[in-house]
Amino acid sequence: MPVALQTVALLVISNVFMTFAWYGHLKSMNNKAWYVAAIVSWGVALFEYLFQVPANRIGHTTMSVGQLKILQEVITLSVFVPFALFYMKEPIKLDYAWAGLCLCGAVYFVFRG
Repeated sequence: MPVALQTVALLVISNVFMTFAWYGHLKSMNNKAWYVAAIVSWGVALFEYLFQVPANRIGHTTMSVGQLKILQEVITLSVFVPFALFYMKEPIKLDYAWAGLCLCGAVYFVFRG
């Protein structure tokens, strides 16, 4: 499997865990003390790191750290928008599209030869 595809696949999985660790408690643990949510989120974040660390190690064999960071940000927004819309039931905003376009520009500048 190509390095870029392995990296993207692992980062997508990592981002799903990261998004739930960061924001999932806002819906599912809203009535719990903040430190309970922090401990649970920390446990979820462990799985984020179990995918993110190998993703970055594999990706760094062909990509720079800057390219990995921009790739991470694009994947983060790609995971976050469906999470916000479908899981958190937040209204869709045109701002997501503008943010996505800005990230497309970032991808262009970081990955151009």
